[in-house]
Amino acid sequence: MFLRTARGRRASLALAAGAAALGLALTACAPSGGASGSNGGSGSADTLVAYTGQSGDYQINFNPFSPSKIGGLGTIYESLFFVTNANTNDYVPLLATEYAWNEDGTQLDITLRDGVTWTDGEAFDADDVVFTFELIRDNPALNTGGFNGEVTKVDATHVSIAFPEPAFVTGPEVLGKTFIVPEHLWDDVDPTTDVMAEPVGTGPYVLGEFKPQAFTLSANEDYWGGAPAVKNVRYLSLSGNTAGADALAAGTIDWQTGPVPDIENVSENYPGYEAITVPMNQMALLSCSNADLGCEGPQTDPAVRQAIYYAMDRDQLNTLAFQGTASEMSPTFALLPAQEQFISAEIDEKVAPAKADLDKVDEILTGAGYEKGSDGIYAKDGVKLELTVEVVTGWTDYITAIDTMSQQLKAAGIGLSASQSSWNEWTDKKSKGTYQLAIDSLGQGAVSDPYYLYNNFLSSANTAEVGQAAPVNVARFSDPAVDEALAVLKRTNPDDTATRQEQFDVIQAAIVEDMPYIPILTGGTTSEYNVEKFSGWPTEDDLYAFPAVWASPDNAEVFKALEPTGK
Repeated sequence: MFLRTARGRRASLALAAGAAALGLALTACAPSGGASGSNGGSGSADTLVAYTGQSGDYQINFNPFSPSKIGGLGTIYESLFFVTNANTNDYVPLLATEYAWNEDGTQLDITLRDGVTWTDGEAFDADDVVFTFELIRDNPALNTGGFNGEVTKVDATHVSIAFPEPAFVTGPEVLGKTFIVPEHLWDDVDPTTDVMAEPVGTGPYVLGEFKPQAFTLSANEDYWGGAPAVKNVRYLSLSGNTAGADALAAGTIDWQTGPVPDIENVSENYPGYEAITVPMNQMALLSCSNADLGCEGPQTDPAVRQAIYYAMDRDQLNTLAFQGTASEMSPTFALLPAQEQFISAEIDEKVAPAKADLDKVDEILTGAGYEKGSDGIYAKDGVKLELTVEVVTGWTDYITAIDTMSQQLKAAGIGLSASQSSWNEWTDKKSKGTYQLAIDSLGQGAVSDPYYLYNNFLSSANTAEVGQAAPVNVARFSDPAVDEALAVLKRTNPDDTATRQEQFDVIQAAIVEDMPYIPILTGGTTSEYNVEKFSGWPTEDDLYAFPAVWASPDNAEVFKALEPTGK
């Protein structure tokens, strides 16, 4: 049987990261898992120990719509198809088996998989799909993709989505990034505030044991695709990247994504392990940029953001902080080299400069009314140009990057210092806009196309006033011309490259001038994994998923593909 209770007050604001327990406590007759309570050790031969970079206690929350969720996408909750930006392969069927657009892109017909059950034993069907999409559509805080379709149940295994205008570009989000929840349990849940403590999904794993320093996902023995061979995935919290490297050396973790000493020689330095580096995430200094929405500080001046951009020595940053694994980045945020064809011909500087240009910094700041003081730091109206960058404690590569930038910017007349905090606090500050700068990466969308990054991080619909949770656009960037260009892109057939490029030109001109996200470098995401204990990892020749341990739902596809070697 399944018991559901709700406790706590419903809040009107969107869920902020690190929120106190507000809502749902679920108890379910779900399959049990054999998790050990240990915080270390690689465990049994069919247990995979993962370290995602988490430092500090886990705060339980498996609400798939919450910015403070700690997991479950792909593993517990499934989408209709697996869609990845790591390759251009056909979508992999999950809860759906087929889909088809009509000719003008206004109707999407989907065939669902028959015979799927939720982990509480209830049957999955079209009602759950319709309910989930309506839940997202009717809650602006969840609807970061601007979904506006009318979802109709045709029968138990078929749904149809009608759009008011061509919606081809919504396909990857609709099919691959919308995680279906059970209507029979979620019909009285507030998805923006309720905390999901014991989730029920259709995926290959269920939540096993949970402790603040470690939790376990255990195999769903009744999974429609067959129970995974990796019977337990145990997530650890450690103190940071150094602890992760130490655990790798000790053989107590099986998969992590992050820097280790001498990263080019992982297989020699860590016997039994191999590494893969994929250039995917564009590193930036995120800024609370919009004074009209309540942002405060010198970073609200576009001239300051531009000056920081030109004050960086990116070659030095790559060497000192990223061990040479990073690569060039475009100020347009079109991913290099995969998306360089989308960069506007009107952009003079298509790649961020490798070296600092102090003359350019001086030109920008003096032109904006700043004067350099006797201490070498610029000031305006008696206020020194000094800023703070938020970073997660233990993220040694980013901390080293900030330390290096501090010296570079000091030479350019700008003060910069790091503020370290837990992941929960860092996320909360970004979400609510209570920060000046934060270091992070802007992830790609569901497929390799700059539209998805632009729509996520630049749309006015995805931001909010300071103090309220911004779903994705934490820079609080808002530009009517950009919003209109995004709207045109949404209704344009992807084959109409000329119309699409006109809109990319508008967007790129705006963000290069305003620079709400200050480009650093394209991060070479390096993951280390245990090839002695498990086979089937993604490789450069078979990149079936993005191989970062924290990348969901890609990590779920990796868990399903792995086979224990018995060692």
